[in-house]
Amino acid sequence: MTSTFGKATRLLALALALGAQTTAQAQTCTATAIKPFIKVGTTWTATATASVAADSTFTFGPQPTSGGSWAWSGCGTSGTAREQALTAKASCTATATYTNSCGAKSTQAFTITVPGMRDLTSLQLSKLMGAGWNLGNTLEAIGGETAWGNPQATQALFNAVKAAGFKTVRIPLSWKQYADANDNISASWMSRVTQVVNYAKTAGLYTMINIHWDGGWMQPTYAQQATVNARITKFWTQIANNFKGYDDTLLFAGTNEVMVTDNYNTPTVEFYTVQNSFNQTFVNAVRATGGNNLARHLIVQGFNTNIDHTVNFATVPSDPMAKRLMMEVHFYDPYNFTLNETSSIWQWGASATSAANTETWANEAYVDAQFQKMKTRFVDAGIPVILGEFGAIRRTEFSGAETYRTNWARYVARSAWTHGAVPVWWDAGSPNANHSMGLFDRSTGAQVHTGLISAIVNAAK
Repeated sequence: MTSTFGKATRLLALALALGAQTTAQAQTCTATAIKPFIKVGTTWTATATASVAADSTFTFGPQPTSGGSWAWSGCGTSGTAREQALTAKASCTATATYTNSCGAKSTQAFTITVPGMRDLTSLQLSKLMGAGWNLGNTLEAIGGETAWGNPQATQALFNAVKAAGFKTVRIPLSWKQYADANDNISASWMSRVTQVVNYAKTAGLYTMINIHWDGGWMQPTYAQQATVNARITKFWTQIANNFKGYDDTLLFAGTNEVMVTDNYNTPTVEFYTVQNSFNQTFVNAVRATGGNNLARHLIVQGFNTNIDHTVNFATVPSDPMAKRLMMEVHFYDPYNFTLNETSSIWQWGASATSAANTETWANEAYVDAQFQKMKTRFVDAGIPVILGEFGAIRRTEFSGAETYRTNWARYVARSAWTHGAVPVWWDAGSPNANHSMGLFDRSTGAQVHTGLISAIVNAAK
């Protein structure tokens, strides 16, 4: 008979042997080195980095080719296939994770560079755009570029805007008056628009171009929906194709202040449903042109660019390119202070001294509350806001009015910026005229209202 002591000894020895075997197995299960390969065109290269033109195909194909499993993230990769065939849209980084047969994991990063299209979400890009300026009443003027009293835009003007500290320019544009009956845009007008965009690019400015009022054809009614969407598609297909080789400092904005003419009421379901369809049509048309437009940052608008209507009724369009959309609104509150030339409301904010000359409902707290609505609804969801227009007119008939205008501009710009919006001042020219919003001498580029310019520029830092 075996003693109890003997049995215990053998069991202990067996446990020690099994433990040693397990330890040995663990010690021999080491991670497998990944060999990176990328195919561009038909050529495989042993590399983890590659430059690929937008809309071109490439394939990640790391090794080993067998014996384990793969997982992927980034650059549009998905699933467990070792080879990942993709279309270049924007610069990106992908990570391959390989798990070998004994369970050890190893990773390999791949970096794809698409020239001109950085690995930036729209939210990240917006933080680089600073304060902006509108080339108003110029290229959108009905009757021609100089029809509304401004000279032709020049390189010197854009250089001056940049030198003043602005980082972004918005170029409102008209198209219908330069198109034929089938909505084919004339080559000469497209060439002029391209020239002006190049002025902005040469000056080093982020640039937004749009379809502005354009004669008012963009009516958001069921009766006009099909016709308008067809024209949006036709125009934006031509515009996007013309600029599809431009880098990500050029942004497209689909529409401007869409509303039923002279109807400033809360939009009906019909009106905002149709207006939302214009945004989707715009996104679809641009993305379909390929090239850098696959990942270009696009700007859509809320109904009549009104903040409350945008918060309540805007639908963010579906987009095959994630995180490349922005939402645009405008701000001119209170109207009697900012736009009404016959109003006696010329003071604003906490420093106002006359209740009779102030609309206290639209004070600092109101400004902050409005932009907080946009932050909560859009910015916090990864969709930055473009404050595409804001401004207040000069009032030389009231001594001291310019101080209040500057205070308003500074506060609005700062509140917008700190709530995730890019503030873009509306400048329609004629800077020396009463009741104007111009900042620069359009002929020379000279700064006319240096204090106001400084307030706006410094607020968005």
